[in-house]
Amino acid sequence: MRILGISCYYHDAAAALLVDGNIIAAAQEERFTRMKHDERFPVHAIQYCLQEAELGINDIDYVAFYDKPLLKFERLLETYYAFSPKGWFSFMKSMPVWIKEKVFLKDNIRKGLKEIDEHCNGKQKLLFPEHHLSHSASAFYPSPYTDAAILTIDGVGEWCTTSISKGEGNQITVLKELHFPHSVGLLYSAFTYFLGFRVNSGEYKLMGLAPYGNLGDKQVEDFKKIILDNICTVYDDGSIFLNQDYFTYATGLRMVPDAKWEKLFGFKRKTEEEPLQQHHCNLGLAIQQITEDIVLKLAATAKQITGSENLCMAGGVALNCVANGKLAEAGLFKNIYIQPAAGDAGGALGAALAVWHISLEQPRTHTTDTMQAAYLGIEYSDKEIIKIINKYNAEAEHIEDDVLLTQCIAKEIAGGKVVGWFQGRMEFGPRALGHRSILADPRNPEMQKKLNIKIKFREGFRPFAPIMLQEEAERLFGLQYASPYMLFVHPIKEQYRKKLPANYGSMSLMDKLYVQRSELPAITHIDFSARIQTVAENDNPLMYQLLHDFKKQSGYGVLINTSFNVRGEPIVCSPDDAYRCFMQTDMDMLVMGNFVFYKEQQPEQDKAKWQREFKGD
Repeated sequence: MRILGISCYYHDAAAALLVDGNIIAAAQEERFTRMKHDERFPVHAIQYCLQEAELGINDIDYVAFYDKPLLKFERLLETYYAFSPKGWFSFMKSMPVWIKEKVFLKDNIRKGLKEIDEHCNGKQKLLFPEHHLSHSASAFYPSPYTDAAILTIDGVGEWCTTSISKGEGNQITVLKELHFPHSVGLLYSAFTYFLGFRVNSGEYKLMGLAPYGNLGDKQVEDFKKIILDNICTVYDDGSIFLNQDYFTYATGLRMVPDAKWEKLFGFKRKTEEEPLQQHHCNLGLAIQQITEDIVLKLAATAKQITGSENLCMAGGVALNCVANGKLAEAGLFKNIYIQPAAGDAGGALGAALAVWHISLEQPRTHTTDTMQAAYLGIEYSDKEIIKIINKYNAEAEHIEDDVLLTQCIAKEIAGGKVVGWFQGRMEFGPRALGHRSILADPRNPEMQKKLNIKIKFREGFRPFAPIMLQEEAERLFGLQYASPYMLFVHPIKEQYRKKLPANYGSMSLMDKLYVQRSELPAITHIDFSARIQTVAENDNPLMYQLLHDFKKQSGYGVLINTSFNVRGEPIVCSPDDAYRCFMQTDMDMLVMGNFVFYKEQQPEQDKAKWQREFKGD
């Protein structure tokens, strides 16, 4: 049985393919089109999935879409009616799009399949699981657990914004739901907007900004009180009530009424260009702490009503790895599994899995993680890399032996080189997990500044995550479990920290940023934490060997791992994407497969050929 899962038309379109219940392929459309958060029908992602399985579109039995558009349309109409006459302009703007694209979604899916293959016979059965069921399925069914509490938290699906379910065998039973307009995801997005970041893409920036707030500062506590007294009521079970006097997302084109928020917090909404000030950081810390409290309360409720020792999570808020780290430290559950593509892209996979296990009543037969380390995307051969070498008249050294390759690269990184690393199948989800990565030495105190400013072209405050051997995670962070998807934040042990200067409290934001906090300063965030990824030998043998070789060079089996892209672009997909990104930045080396490119050896090029304007996130 062949099931194609699809998510699209909102943000982060994606496709996933199951064959007899096995995950064959999954990818986001943005990687192929080079349009970040591309929401269009995922033609290229579907083509890739079919190619990976050596199938045609007429070989597909079921197509599963990740939500119920008519139920979502019902919510939209009821919301505009309830708030009328507010939102008339927004209503008139959104209706043509809904009527054209979303109300008649079955027809649009059929047209999209025809675009992939004009000979599509139209016999594929279309099914529409609910949005939060797709999220739940994406987390529970690939997990190693036969019994689990399932917690999904995002902005909004059809009506549901948060759900607690019980997964048992091949069944998912919904136990509690929170409905629109009350939403943890939309609450966090509102603060993302007010603090100058883009909604649906800048939430992780807010999470990275929060640690620059001053713990215990009176202003942080005042901000939390303002939020809880005026904007959001948090109940003991983790459910929330949002005062709609302070939000406009239900009927408007913005998240919040700027003037009301400015009066409430005492400063104007930050623009993207405006420099960060301490009150921005303190407000970021306040909402992060409130979010963490909500997540912990929701998890406690899930534990209470399911009685399970295992927790599965999905939805955009499940990507808040700081909250995830606090949840793991709380010890509410023995095991926690978070879908690496926790946002809407992962809904494509969840929809397909829901059809297989629920609609077709197929049993679960595995007790291991079936996400294959999230390496579910496209892979390119040496032949295709050679085409790029010829296309750009590039210079590359081929090191056929993997052992010699990793020894060479470990030595270069230890010597200060920044390396673009392009290997194997592309990752599915928002994180680069060691196949489309930029690697560097975490011991270098200047590396964070260099990577942010000269390579990633992004805000200087943004932290970098480490990729490491499991034994290093235990030695440096006390982490007792594997973290292959970079979804948990933990503090580095006291013995590896450095003493802060006496005048640290009075330093400016940017001066604090470049204080060395540990023996691995480039991956230790301002609060002594790091977002950890561990590598297992069977998941990524080449990276595993590289980390061992770097440990021989440096004493640490740890590297900086950041996504192979620049601000405003998706993670690189193809060898052409990788070489262009390499040439447009101050990366020193590029490794594609067993081909090694040194920047100084590349032919002289007209700089205008490689220059571009970086916009967006």
